[in-house]
Amino acid sequence: MVEIDAALVKNLIAAQFPDWADLSVRPVANGGWDNRTFHLGETMLVRLPSAERYVAQVEKEHRFLPAFGPQLPLPIPVPLGLGKPGEGYPWPWSVYAWIAGDRSSLQAIANLTVFAEDLADFLLALRKIDPSDGPPPGPHNFFRGGALEVYDNETRRSIRVLADQIDVPLITEIWERALASTWKNRPVWVHGDVAEGNLLVRDGRLAAVIDFGSSGTGDPACDLVIAWTLFDEPAAHAFRNRVKLDTETWERARGWCLWKALITAAGEPGTNPLVKDEHRRWIDRIVADHLGQA
Repeated sequence: MVEIDAALVKNLIAAQFPDWADLSVRPVANGGWDNRTFHLGETMLVRLPSAERYVAQVEKEHRFLPAFGPQLPLPIPVPLGLGKPGEGYPWPWSVYAWIAGDRSSLQAIANLTVFAEDLADFLLALRKIDPSDGPPPGPHNFFRGGALEVYDNETRRSIRVLADQIDVPLITEIWERALASTWKNRPVWVHGDVAEGNLLVRDGRLAAVIDFGSSGTGDPACDLVIAWTLFDEPAAHAFRNRVKLDTETWERARGWCLWKALITAAGEPGTNPLVKDEHRRWIDRIVADHLGQA
C-alpha cells in the first residue's frame, strides 16, 4: 500500500511542476475510492491512483477528455498536467482544473426529476461521440460496457453468502435475465461510473460530471444504475423515458446494479463495508422494479 498524503503531493508538484510549487496542497473531502484527490491552490486539483489497478485510467483521461469537452452539455474534468512517478510514488498522476459544486446528495438537488433529465441528456450526448478509437471493455475500466458474465462467479457466490437474507430464486432470476441479452448495436461511449459521488450540483441543478476513469466503449447499460441508487420513482421514470433504451438494456442495467449491491452486501474483497446497508436497499429497489416490469 502506497501512503499518499499532502506532503507527497507537495514534493511531486515541486519536482515536476515548479511553477505551482508555492500553491497550497490539502486533501479534498470525500476525495474518492480509486484515487486520492487534493486541492492545488484554489483552481486546481491533483489525483493520484491509490492502487496499480487504477493506473491505466490516467493516460486514458488525458487522451480523450480534451476532445469530449466541446461535445458535451455539461463541464467535465480538464487535464492540465500529466505527472510521472517520483518521490517514492510509483505511478503516473494528474493535475486537473477544479470544478466547483457539491457532490450530488439529495439535499443539494432542487428537483430530482429535472436532475434525472439533465443527466439523461448528458448520457445521450456522450453516446453520440465517435467511439472509433475508444478502448473496449477490459481491466482498465473493470469491464464497464462489457458482458456481465465477467462477474457471474462472484455474483453467484454473493447470492450464496446472502442466502438467509434474500429471495434466492427471485434474485437469481433477475441476474439470469440480465445475462440473457447483449448489446447488438454499435459500441457507444460509456462513463462507466455514473454514481452520486461523480455528479456535481450547483444552484440545485446538475453542474458537471467527473471521474471518467471507468469510461470506455460498449454497452450503455452500466450507465443506468443510478435509476435505482439515487432516483425516486418519478425521477427514474423520467430518466428511463429520456435515455431511449430498450427493455433488454434495462434488464442488463438491473444486473449491473444487482452485481454491485450483492458483492458489497456480501462483503466481497475490495468493497466498502460502510455502505452495506445502503446496498441492501438497492437490492430491494431492484426487486420491486423487476416485479413491476414482469
